[in-house]
Amino acid sequence: MSIKYYTKLLLPTLATILLALSFSATADDAWPSQAAGAQAAGFTEQGINRLDVAMEKIVNDNDVAGMVWLLAKDGEVATFDTEGYNSLETQTAMEMDSLFRIYSMTKPVTGVALMILHERGLWKFDDPISKYVPELADLRVMTSYDDECNATTVPMNREPTMRELLNHSAGFGYGLSGDDPVNNAFRETEVLASADLDQLIDRVKEIPLLFQPGEQWSYSVAVDIQGYIVQQISGRKFGDFLQDEIFQPLAMGDTGFLVKEEDRERFAQVHYWDEERNRLVQQAPRTDRYGYFNADRIESGGSGLVSSTHDYARFLQMLPNEGELDGQRIITPESVRIMRTNSLRDELNLRGTATRPGQPGLGFGVDFAVIYDPVAAQSPQGAGTYYWSGAAGTWFWVDPTQDMFLIGMIQARGPRRPGTANMRNVARDIIYDSLAD
Repeated sequence: MSIKYYTKLLLPTLATILLALSFSATADDAWPSQAAGAQAAGFTEQGINRLDVAMEKIVNDNDVAGMVWLLAKDGEVATFDTEGYNSLETQTAMEMDSLFRIYSMTKPVTGVALMILHERGLWKFDDPISKYVPELADLRVMTSYDDECNATTVPMNREPTMRELLNHSAGFGYGLSGDDPVNNAFRETEVLASADLDQLIDRVKEIPLLFQPGEQWSYSVAVDIQGYIVQQISGRKFGDFLQDEIFQPLAMGDTGFLVKEEDRERFAQVHYWDEERNRLVQQAPRTDRYGYFNADRIESGGSGLVSSTHDYARFLQMLPNEGELDGQRIITPESVRIMRTNSLRDELNLRGTATRPGQPGLGFGVDFAVIYDPVAAQSPQGAGTYYWSGAAGTWFWVDPTQDMFLIGMIQARGPRRPGTANMRNVARDIIYDSLAD
């Protein structure tokens, strides 16, 4: 265990002071540049201390190599802390400004980009996707497949709409899982390793849908298609649009599709548990696509961004602020409400299919999962809480009933240590137990 672990365990008041001093000295000048502390944010000191100790223990138990976490309520930061390493190989410490592959936490950013264009009257929810991507007008739908994985397909009953593209009920595959002809085709044609968004669309148009539009929920390539649509409607490169309309106004200077060479040490590495060596091991870089230091990598709306905890916290705080932060309005309150409202049809839940009901109480809005019924979802979070996560373990949730959000940044893929803690549930339960009366 680290010295900091015991300090916080035994001396919470001193630790809070030390945290605030170190935080204000190292963080960016833009909010959240200073930790207000537990009481100012509406929590008990004991509760926030317990949260910090629990997150540090998860790192010290070797569940992950390092972590940064930030909890804010009513615009005040209760805790913003770090533990562990960016890289175990080089023993580079994880810092407040470490950079992370946020993978699918890119998706809500893409959703905000589309809502900006929606406010300008440039698309409608009930428009067919083909209005903006004509190549997807005549897709076929898989109805069955044989033992050799040969698919039987039929024409679409109707075209999928923009609303269905936004809530993953349009019918597209992804290739991240599934042993069926559609998802196999995504892997075989390397859709996610496309050179650019134009090539991605050229590959997707040749692959059938998994089901008729609107009939099921299936996590999909839909948000990469959304990024292409932003590019087509705006007439700007997707990355340029995000920079001009979101990152620059929100002072998110560490967020983008590339990592600068001078930021290499800040870029946290991905680790996994090696059972043979009985320890965490750094994952080797991928060789099947351009890396994060290569300007030719695809600007993926579904998974491509790198960000810091500080930057993503600014993005999240903009949402409970009803679309505005520090005098910069990104989207309207109505757009925020639309994004965090479940839009799946009544019979469908998150991950619901034709043969299973999905997860009770959980739906999907615009690139967010939504807890529309906390009792059914067995969650202490308020109705309307929205959330998502990334493939390397990053996660966040926003509870609008408490004006509160949590963001956790780690970099872990593959096997985990046997007995690894469910850090998301651990953090959530401590946080709700720590709310001041």
